[in-house]
Amino acid sequence: MTLFSKKQKLADLIVTNNNLILTLDRFGIPLGFGEKNVEDVCKQNNIPVDLFLMICNVYSFDNYIPDKQTITNTDLSQLIPYLLASHKYYMEKRLPHIEHHLHGIADMVGEKYGKILLDFFSDYKNEFHKHFSYEEEIVFPYMQKLEKGQRDKNYSIHKFVESHSNIEEALTDLTQIVYKYLPSSVMPDESIELIFDILQLTSDLGKHSLIEDKILVPYVETLERRYK
Repeated sequence: MTLFSKKQKLADLIVTNNNLILTLDRFGIPLGFGEKNVEDVCKQNNIPVDLFLMICNVYSFDNYIPDKQTITNTDLSQLIPYLLASHKYYMEKRLPHIEHHLHGIADMVGEKYGKILLDFFSDYKNEFHKHFSYEEEIVFPYMQKLEKGQRDKNYSIHKFVESHSNIEEALTDLTQIVYKYLPSSVMPDESIELIFDILQLTSDLGKHSLIEDKILVPYVETLERRYK
């Protein structure tokens, strides 16, 4: 496995994995970077190059998990802004897009099946919101205080680990409902587009969870040991 490096052209990374377009937006990197390499683009946009490469490698190589030493030596000052941008993308763009498809399908399949789809998705959205609210209101502020040397003795990152659920699993359940029970009267283009949207979001959420579990958590554990 050959990981990405800072001297590679950023455009070459995108060619290798088109999904990295999503990471560019979350880091605030605009398109139009021409032939510039990763290091130059990151400097231009005030982004720690090692963090950017770490995220790109997580997204692109299934077996890549940074070790604790690599995490300790990486500038993670932009990690929380990146995670917050991911939350915003999911809540304001991807979920509404999927919901729009579901409403269109619900109108085609009749009240009973349509209600099942919409109720399931409504419950999922509520769980999604609770999941992200906990991170944004508890976990991220706790980490930011730790970075300043302020330790809250009433909380530990292990509480996050114990409660951290894989929210992408419910999307797999939704996909199964569509596979098995979607009436044949629904236009194939509508159902296929819905499934692809769900699969793309499921994959993205899996990487998001991996970043939190394998980068955020070890980093915070290091800070906790430092500020006992």
